[in-house]
Formats: sequence, structure tokens, C-alpha cells
Amino acid sequence: MWVSPSPALLLLFMGVLRHGGASGLLELSLGKFRNVLLNQTNPVEAVIRNIASNVTVVIFQVHAQQSDVVISFDKTPSVNSSGVGVDRGLVSVLRPEQTVCTWYLRALAAGQVLSTAISIPYTERDPIPGGCNLEFDLEVDPNIYLDYTLVDIHIKFAPANLGYTRGASPPSCDSGTGQSSRWRLRYDVYQYFLPESDLAEMALMSHIRKMSGVHSIKANGIKMLTLTADDKTNVYFSSLPGQGVIYNVIVWDPLWNTSAAYIPVHTYACSFTDLVDNCSSLSKLSTKVFFTAFAVLGLFTCFFGHRFWKTDLFFMGFIVAAFVFFVFITRVTGLSYDARLILTAVAGIIGGLLLVVSWWRFGSVLLSMFVIGLVLGFLFSSTLFFTPLGDYRVFRDDVVFWVTFTCVALMIPVLFVGCPRILNILASGIVGSYTVVLAIACYVYTSLAYITLDLLRRVLNNYFSRAYTNVPFQRNDFIVLSVWAMLALSGVTVQLRRERSEVPFPPHPYLTWKRERERRSTNVLDPSHHIPPLRERIHSKLLHIKEFFQKDQPAGERTPLLL
Repeated sequence: MWVSPSPALLLLFMGVLRHGGASGLLELSLGKFRNVLLNQTNPVEAVIRNIASNVTVVIFQVHAQQSDVVISFDKTPSVNSSGVGVDRGLVSVLRPEQTVCTWYLRALAAGQVLSTAISIPYTERDPIPGGCNLEFDLEVDPNIYLDYTLVDIHIKFAPANLGYTRGASPPSCDSGTGQSSRWRLRYDVYQYFLPESDLAEMALMSHIRKMSGVHSIKANGIKMLTLTADDKTNVYFSSLPGQGVIYNVIVWDPLWNTSAAYIPVHTYACSFTDLVDNCSSLSKLSTKVFFTAFAVLGLFTCFFGHRFWKTDLFFMGFIVAAFVFFVFITRVTGLSYDARLILTAVAGIIGGLLLVVSWWRFGSVLLSMFVIGLVLGFLFSSTLFFTPLGDYRVFRDDVVFWVTFTCVALMIPVLFVGCPRILNILASGIVGSYTVVLAIACYVYTSLAYITLDLLRRVLNNYFSRAYTNVPFQRNDFIVLSVWAMLALSGVTVQLRRERSEVPFPPHPYLTWKRERERRSTNVLDPSHHIPPLRERIHSKLLHIKEFFQKDQPAGERTPLLL
């Protein structure tokens, strides 16, 4: 079946033909973006003419959304003179009197690939990104290399070198560590989020332009950290599947106060081509069923948790048992995700029932409220570290993080130890309404789900502490946050008004049952005192059942004759 191309692709294709697409020639201007359609068979020759004499270096880069492209200095690419990827660039160090630069572009696989290209000039005082490369194939490599998993994103790049004039030899990368060497350079790492749930190619092409030049990066990106020459040039971030993110690095020379940008790199932390769990459908069916059912129970608890005390206990016990069991089974077994989720649901049900039974048998309000307060404290502490506070370098240390996290979580039950009813109503309202947020996250992207998900990642992965956990906060998040706040406030208000004239907690169920049994056994006037014991009642029922199956006696005289 033939599918008509989008208007954007038609206009783009017409633009390529108008500017030499038939002959594979693409005329560029310094600092100007040009969209171009690439294919595998016909390389496109990109040319820049009339380069000014004060320009010493030109960084040429090309970007595509999901299909790899090949960029090279020659028509026949070689390992040391080309790059392959969705975000790739080359550095052209200009010779004296050189005014023209040429590069070659083509798609790596069959089919047309929409891409955008730009060339950025730098002068002799500007640092050269990747100028001291010792790890990758290119002699001067301005590229940022990105790898991702479902947990984290790893970017790495080659160190930069100092700028120099045309025709001169490049400064030595290892001649010393003083202020006259490349060791004075600083690296600022920036992050930029694409609009949530926007997977369109043209959206990426328009936004990646904001992360290519030094000034536009500073104006639009979020500065995450600064590296010195003593630091390793690799950084980790938390993975956000389905959310487009662009990363770039600005290298700064403090002596001349000049800067240069590396090649921006983007990721969605998911696959566009997988049939299952691709970028358009990230949540599994089992996840949707689990969290939807969980949200129904949470919504009921939000408004009626204190009135239906046993249901509230079951809900809180379910959370604690399910979390602990999921962490345990994930660390010690290799079961599939669906199997782990089913077993987690079963464990949560058992944990909820155990908490209800423990209340029925022992009736300890203090123990029950400690569990409930711990759940609320857990959510409060997770929310605290979800803020920029969680990215402070001091919390990279696991000991510092977990001690601080535990102290914050325990602070909640300690603060409310004198007013357990208020604590229970707050916990049921806030925690119960947050389950709705988790259910929404199964269908629509929202960063609020990472309040607890990032904590789960840190528990399950030993190296997640090195990742920066910054997330976007856009339109979806404002809407979901409003829903969460409205539900929590409504649930707490309704329960406080309804329970203000009631007893704080129901009486001890086991003691109540024992007192009732003793009352019936001693009070002769109580009709329940004359109820036969359980054994006799069961025996009587069995006799009735036995008589039901007996055959009727034949009609006639049934009594013996009197003698």
C-alpha cells in the first residue's frame, strides 16, 4: 500500500532538488541549518565556499532521528576519516589560504533519511572540541557518544585542545598541566528536553538547532555540571524512555574567555522499530492492569481510608510487602517482568492481609500507625530527592544518601506520634491519590512517576547513584500534579470532616470478641447464652442432612399393638 509523504517531506525534497539535489550537491553557509534527504546509493556533496581568513576550524555536523547516516571527508569513507550515527560531525582544520570545505553525506541503510546539517566556524583562540582524542577513531573527534539502557544514559567525549592559527602545529596534549596547556579547559554539560510525547522528526530537527551553537545552548539548555581536565569525560543520566532528550558539551577556555560546542546528541531511550515496547507503546499490558487496579484501591482509600480501617491497613500492607518482595525477587532471580509482577501482586495481597490479621489479633494502633507513617515518609522522602536536591554531589555516596533518606522517612511517624488519626488521614489521602498518578503514567507520559521509580532504580542498581536524575516538567506534569493535589486535598478534607465526631480508631477487635464471648457465657438472661455449643450445632445439622436422604417408611400401622 502506497502512503503519501508528509507535506514537510515534500517541501524538503523540493528544496533539495532546487539546490542541486539531482547532482548530489548541497551548498551551505556557515552557521546556517539546511535540511536534506539522504539515501544509500547517491552521496550528497556538502560544500562551503568563501570561508573568511580568520576562521581556523569548521565543525560540520548532521543529525537524523533514528536512521544512521555516514559523514566523511572523502567519497569513499574510511575508518579514520568518517563517522556513522544519528548525530555525527567532523572537524576541518583549515590550511593557509583555504576558502572551501567539502564533506560527503549518505544514509547507511536503504530508504530515504530526513536529516539536518550545519557548519559552525571557530577562530584561533577558540578551543577545539575533541582535539586531544586518544580513544576514538578520528584524529580530532568532536562527537559525543551515547549509550542507553532502561535505567541510565551514558555519554562520553574526547578532551578538547587549545586553538591555534592556520598552518601552525597543534599544542601538545601531554606537555604539562599548567595554565598554558589544555588542562586549563573546563567542560559544561547541558541537557535539553523535547516536548513530552512528541516523537515527530520535524520536532527534533527544529529543537536540535537550539543545542548546536554556544549561545543558543546557554540560552535554551539546562546546565547540569562542570568538569575539569582532571575529571573523566563521561557522565551518566537517568533514562526516560519515550522522552526525547538532547545533550551537548561546551568547552571553555578561561584564559581567553572563549568557548566551542561539541556535536549535540539526542536519544529517546527506546526503539522506534521494535514491535513490542517501542517508543509509542512503552507500558506492558500487565503493568497497566496492575497499576489500574492499584489506583482503584488507592482512590477508595483516599476518601474512605479511615472509615474502612481494615481496608486502609490492607492497602498500606500491600505497598510495603509488594515493594520489598519486588526488590528481593528482582535481585535474586532471573524471572521475566510479567512473572515478577504477578508474584509481587500475590505477595502484596498476603502482606496486606497479614497487617489486617495482626491488627485483629493484637490491636496495636502504634504498630499499625508506624507502618502507615513509614509509607507516607517514604513518599515524602522520595519527593524531596526528586527535586534538584537529589542531584547534589554529596548524595552520590550511597551511605550519605540512604542515611539521609531514612532519617527523613522516619521523621513523619515521629512528628505525628501524638495524633495518629491525623497521620492516618494524611497518609491515606496523599498516598492513595498518588496511585492515580502511577496509573496515569501507564497511559500518558508524566515525570511524576519517577518520584518513586528513580528510588526503585537506586535500590535495584548498584551504579545508579552516579546518574543525574533531572526530568522535564511540562504541560502533562502540571495537569497530573493538579489532579494529584486536588485528589489529596479533597480526600483529606472529606475524611477530617466526617471523622471529627467519631472515635479516633475502632476498638480492639480480638478483645471485643473475647468480652462478648464471656458476656454470653455468664449472662443467663442473654438469649445467646442458651445457644448450644458449636459441636452440638454441627451434629444437629448433620442429622438433618442424614434424615433428608433417608427413605420414607411404608404406609400402615407403625406402632406396636397394646397387649
